[in-house]
Amino acid sequence: MQDLGKTLVIAGLALAAVGALLWLGRGFRLPGDIFVERENFRFGFPIATCIVLSIVLTILLNLFRR
Repeated sequence: MQDLGKTLVIAGLALAAVGALLWLGRGFRLPGDIFVERENFRFGFPIATCIVLSIVLTILLNLFRR
């Protein structure tokens, strides 16, 4: 039970750090992210960020299942 508590604290701190990065700046952009900015148009699709988040969440969920 103590291991679960430690894992939850670490996950919470990591989530808070990511939230602070997003709140303070424009967030983080990986090299594979697609952003197009024109005069009256702005489009963003963070494909690389989505892939990285998917991998991290998959690892975390697999750790919680065991």
